[in-house]
Amino acid sequence: MYIPAAFAVPELDELHRIVREHPLGTLVTQGADGLDANHLPFELDTDAGPHGVLLAHVARANDVWQRVGDGAQVLVVFRGAQGYVSPNWYPSKVLTHRHVPTWNYEAVHVHGRLRVRDDGTSVRRIVARLTRRHEAREPRPWKMGDAPAEYLDALLKMIVGIEVEIERIEGKRKLSQNREPGDFAGVVRALRDSGQEELARAMERVAPRG
Repeated sequence: MYIPAAFAVPELDELHRIVREHPLGTLVTQGADGLDANHLPFELDTDAGPHGVLLAHVARANDVWQRVGDGAQVLVVFRGAQGYVSPNWYPSKVLTHRHVPTWNYEAVHVHGRLRVRDDGTSVRRIVARLTRRHEAREPRPWKMGDAPAEYLDALLKMIVGIEVEIERIEGKRKLSQNREPGDFAGVVRALRDSGQEELARAMERVAPRG
């Protein structure tokens, strides 16, 4: 990923935040038939291994877990806040007219090795972690034990667990950091006025001083 210095994300905690807040990742693999991509919700476990792991599962009928194979190098792409930026949002436009449209966004790339977990214990553990994470916001969180045991066992046999052992993680936040403070503030205001609160908050995290 091309990352100009102004847009780099050196803080590991911030990279982890983007992954956790936007867990639907694109798993990019290389096989005999070329490149392939699968879109999967991932759970980030920072306590496993030297750099952490990503946990997910795929349908057993999805042959990515067989075609790519255990130990293959893979890339997982996560996209955070993003949105269009109009040149009309820069107050300085009326003075210079030297502005053009752009796109602001956050992105994280995780490089690692795929590990296949095709045993009942691992699959159940991965599903349990994903369930706990995403049900936590519910007033009455659903638990795996809420479903009939035989029904759940049958469904678990239809999926395969995967892990991505993280070897490298890098991120980019292109959020108008290279703009003058007045133009930066103008973009934040316009985003808020159009209901794009998430992108406005993302910009405020990197707001220039001055």
